[in-house]
Amino acid sequence: MTTAKQEAMIWMNDKFGADIDAAVAGTPIGKKVLIAIGIQETFYIWAKTYKTGTPEQALGLCVGDTIDFPRRATAWPKNRAELEAHPKGKAMFKVARAALEEIAAVNSGYKTALKNPNKFCHGFGMFQHDIQFFKSTDPDYFLDGDWKSWKGTLGKGIGELKTQLVALYGPGKASLTHEESVYLAIAYNQGAKRTKSNMATKKYKQGHKDGNGVFYGEHIDANLKDMKNLF
Repeated sequence: MTTAKQEAMIWMNDKFGADIDAAVAGTPIGKKVLIAIGIQETFYIWAKTYKTGTPEQALGLCVGDTIDFPRRATAWPKNRAELEAHPKGKAMFKVARAALEEIAAVNSGYKTALKNPNKFCHGFGMFQHDIQFFKSTDPDYFLDGDWKSWKGTLGKGIGELKTQLVALYGPGKASLTHEESVYLAIAYNQGAKRTKSNMATKKYKQGHKDGNGVFYGEHIDANLKDMKNLF
């Protein structure tokens, strides 16, 4: 008997599997790595709606992360003021604030953040492309709502994975073991440098730690194992 999370994995493969296969062609990155990341990043958001709505509706809900300073001490922007001070920052705040309003309407966990008029979403798309990239690389991805499309969010997800793959294992990597795939996903979450330095001591206990004390890497490990023999 499949779990709710496994049913969502099957749905992702049915709806988007062929596109993921095409995106990872010629790389050692497996389709299941992307599905594991998508599940870990945003399944909690679209879990209650994906069976009754369209894939487009599920993708449109994929926003989150309202953490700001002091917990967001290093990544830009630290707060609303820093975002709005950047060119097109006020327009970006409107998009990010509207995203928070939309997710709070279907996920009660965001209602507290919504009460603060300075709060906004920092993560966009099924693979949670961070708002810091609005400043550094691609403002139009956020402003134009490309993160709501499968093509848009997949492009960012696979692009970041390819970057972290080279940073973690160097160029020319031909294949990935289960363990190497987990570390790649951890690098997607926190960066290759930190991941590499902690492999020997922390192993999968790396990346974001949830409220239950489970680390991102441990979730990815479990997600990949849950997909065994599913498809």
